[in-house]
Amino acid sequence: MSDRQRAVRPPLALRPADLVATVVAVVAVVALAGAIAYGITHLGFLRAGHRSSFVAWTLIAWTVFVVAVLALRFVPARWTTAVVVLGAVVVGVAALAGPPNTSTDSARYAWDGIVQKAGVSPYAHTPQSTALTGLRPDWLFPDKVDGTCEPLKPRYRGLGDGADGHCVAINRPDVTTIYPPMAQLWFAGVRAFVPATAQYMPFQVAGLLLSLGVTLGLLAVLRRTGRPTWWAALWAWSPLVAAEAVTNSHVDALGAALATAGAVLVVFGRPIWGGITLGAATATKLIPALVYPPLLGRWRHWWAIPVGIAVFGLLYVPYVISTGPAVLGYLPGYLSEEGYEDGSRFALVSLVFHGDAATVVVGLLVLAAAFVAWRLSDPSRPWSGEVLLIGVTFLAVTPRYPWYALLLIPFVVLSGRWEWSAVALAIALRGVWPSTDAYRWWLLAAVAVVLAVTLVRTSRTDWQRWWARLTFRSPEHVR
Repeated sequence: MSDRQRAVRPPLALRPADLVATVVAVVAVVALAGAIAYGITHLGFLRAGHRSSFVAWTLIAWTVFVVAVLALRFVPARWTTAVVVLGAVVVGVAALAGPPNTSTDSARYAWDGIVQKAGVSPYAHTPQSTALTGLRPDWLFPDKVDGTCEPLKPRYRGLGDGADGHCVAINRPDVTTIYPPMAQLWFAGVRAFVPATAQYMPFQVAGLLLSLGVTLGLLAVLRRTGRPTWWAALWAWSPLVAAEAVTNSHVDALGAALATAGAVLVVFGRPIWGGITLGAATATKLIPALVYPPLLGRWRHWWAIPVGIAVFGLLYVPYVISTGPAVLGYLPGYLSEEGYEDGSRFALVSLVFHGDAATVVVGLLVLAAAFVAWRLSDPSRPWSGEVLLIGVTFLAVTPRYPWYALLLIPFVVLSGRWEWSAVALAIALRGVWPSTDAYRWWLLAAVAVVLAVTLVRTSRTDWQRWWARLTFRSPEHVR
């Protein structure tokens, strides 16, 4: 195009390439929403005979997601934010198409909220306790069919009170709740204004609003730091976010939102408020504590630690007063059940180490990652350190539940380290196909992606600078 043509073209003129990219992005995100809604309404609840269909559905959704994000990169910058937000709404609403389809955790959330609304501590009784029989809604505790719960499986199971009893949608109904106090406040808040007969929708709508809030927050941070806003689509349009934050409405979305907000507040010079938010995040799900180490490159950021610890403790106080030591709930039993105590849960590390040795190795890997993240993170932009520490922890611990990966995605957005999304995909696939061998291959593929992209992206000078930082040498040693 000549200078004269550029001079006479209106400043907001639409180029054909812009229109094509926008149309492709919009069509792809609508197709993604359609795929998500179809899976929720047609595949039903995850069961052994449907696992292949769920794996195919997951891969299709992620493929369409990648196409949508790639197209979004070429949408004019002035439209990108609107397209991201509208796409987030469309995908999120599609995720409301049916009840939870791979997890029954939100049934426990609802029960804990119902119990608290009645003025009872969620740590005081198990769901099958007859002390709370009068609080049981039919949708959580339906009658047995011909004396059995078989026709209602796998969403429901027997309550353990005989052929004349009930079924229950809550997993582990014979133990007390596992969830920390901030999670309990979330459960109580969501259920405070709805009747006990309201089923899964309140938590799904809350999850959608929370997800949209994270999207808007990420867009604001990206704009403030001068980075392209299309990156926010990695959260806003993510099939994993749609499934786990909305459809299955996992409380991990709240933990991820609070952890991201806390980290941003600390970076933007608000360590007290950041510490308060990080303490709340850790009291939602303990794993957001991983966010701390990369933030500590400046002395004033250290205020976030004591503040966060204080908030974490204070949130426990009301429940300790009402229930005492029982506030630990089923957490110790859960860790043992999941194989974290004897090391059997670690899919990659257990290839080489077993038993207590595997647990020790995993602990050392996480500590090493924390040290590297602390030393190498730029205090004004610690996002790459956050991704490194969270991602390495997931590769070491190898959680089998996809909702854990919600914590990783906002920091992928903020850091621009898209390659770590491969870890989230591997964990998502593990959630629908419980094969340890397959999981190992998916994780190894994710490791290969991360290593390959890191090697291509990193210059020799970067390696030298990082080594100087790790060995506590001054920058002038780098040539």
